[in-house]
Amino acid sequence: MCYSVRPYGRPDVTTVKAIISFYQSSIGKKWIVALTGLVLVGFVTGHMIGNLQIFLGQEPLNKYAAFLQGLGELLWVIRGVLFACIGVHIVTTVLLTIQNAGATPQKYAVTQSQAATIAAKTMAISGTIILAFLIFHLLHFTAQTIHPEWQGWHDAEGRHDVYSLVIVGFQNPLATGFYLLGVFLLCMHLSHGIQSFIQTLGVRSRKIAEPLTAASPYLAGLIFLGYASIPVASILGILKPLH
Repeated sequence: MCYSVRPYGRPDVTTVKAIISFYQSSIGKKWIVALTGLVLVGFVTGHMIGNLQIFLGQEPLNKYAAFLQGLGELLWVIRGVLFACIGVHIVTTVLLTIQNAGATPQKYAVTQSQAATIAAKTMAISGTIILAFLIFHLLHFTAQTIHPEWQGWHDAEGRHDVYSLVIVGFQNPLATGFYLLGVFLLCMHLSHGIQSFIQTLGVRSRKIAEPLTAASPYLAGLIFLGYASIPVASILGILKPLH
């Protein structure tokens, strides 16, 4: 009896073709959009919980920020995975939209458009604004290229004073307005996305699917309120910088 031998670790050609075929299909793209979306929902929720420590004071938030920076290379690996998920999510969503538009008769598309939610209709526009918001947010608070002087701000323990720079950053009405718009669109996108991947991942039980679908706008609303509370409290003077 003869067996085909291939080098250890090299993927089988048939497997590679199956993966490519799966990605090229509409179902495959929906799965990829759903799974990357789940990763991003988890990050958005966790990031919000971490940021809300600002209401506990300077010490907890700066300690949390120092912990993240202390992860070193692991932090860059996490960021790399997140950026990859964002990129794959955006590209696959665009390709899926184009594929569906080409495969759907015009009459059916009109019916679908009338039945679609506002979030679904504005997904492309809101997605573009969200991407611009994310880039601005990273430049503003993470890279601090817009205000390089913030890099020299430290608290009494010698840690980067993230607490003060966040509050000062949100005391700018334009920055706060753009942030609130970006977060609102992100949460609208998130609400629609949760409903979509419930269907994509095959949650067919009404006892599970219907409550999750009904709860998605409320979950998105809570996330919006969590994120919005920080800039609103900063611009109203409820939170005050200590630097």
